[in-house]
Amino acid sequence: MTDALASWFAAQPAPLTYGFTGVLALLLLGTLAAIILPALQPGKWADLGPRMRSWWIIVALVGGALLAGWQAFTMLFALISFLALKEFLTLAPTRKEDRLIVLLAYLSVIVNYGTIFADQVLFIDGYQVYLVVAPVYMFLVTAATMAWIGRTDGYLATVGIVHWGVIVCVYNIGYAAFLMRTPDFEAPAGAAGLVFFLLFITQLNDVAQYCWGKMFGRTKIAPNVSPNKTWEGAIGGWITTAAVFYFLAPHFTPLSPPDALLVGVLLPMAGFFGDITMSAIKRDLGVKDTSRLIPGHGGVLDRLDSLTFTTPLYFHLLAFYALERF
Repeated sequence: MTDALASWFAAQPAPLTYGFTGVLALLLLGTLAAIILPALQPGKWADLGPRMRSWWIIVALVGGALLAGWQAFTMLFALISFLALKEFLTLAPTRKEDRLIVLLAYLSVIVNYGTIFADQVLFIDGYQVYLVVAPVYMFLVTAATMAWIGRTDGYLATVGIVHWGVIVCVYNIGYAAFLMRTPDFEAPAGAAGLVFFLLFITQLNDVAQYCWGKMFGRTKIAPNVSPNKTWEGAIGGWITTAAVFYFLAPHFTPLSPPDALLVGVLLPMAGFFGDITMSAIKRDLGVKDTSRLIPGHGGVLDRLDSLTFTTPLYFHLLAFYALERF
């Protein structure tokens, strides 16, 4: 069994193998820190232990799906989008009378991720369909359906809330699954390497901000939205993430050094704004976490907040630079 697993990993692109090895090393280091730091500074690092235990499970699930191929990864992310949307709609101020509209929102998960299989099932260009099906046509269907059934009370608020949930929890996150359809020859580590790098960089940004903020955070950056966010944490995380992206980009992406520098600067900024945007929503709803599904992290949507901004940006920047080469 061990030999078969080793042979299987050896068959993967070298950057991807090194990437998973690096993540494993970081998990071990984080687990060690979760044992030592709470003993040295009681209370300050109390949440680190549950966070690390959850990280092991997250990495096992997502990493396994990545290596299993685009079909498995798409199915996993469809489930993740469903769970995130469920958290959002559970917290959002919808009414029993809006059941049909909420059902359409859940249907968007099937439609959105179904377009990723469109070229194999319907023999059409799934990318062209994906671009518009959720932000345009799901919106039109939702708005028209609510008007048709006569739900004029709170019409704008309900349509806006449902559409916001579909875009954030389904459409934006789904770009990661669609990125898995990238032809392997267009990236040094293949499509799985592109997605691995996106997930790694986004989560690295969150962790780096957390660590820099814990160690040096003094000045609040958005006290009315996220009281724990500091300028020191945000800047430290931004510099760390941008540097790591720039130096690792040649191994995972087809980006030239100047392009890698630009994307490396923009991506952690997008992650930060995704984080505080979700914090603003939770403030508006009067909750700290979207659920308690993931110990130490909160809910699925709490863990995805940065990805809701970084995923579409990363996808479209890669698409832009790929088109620019031809």
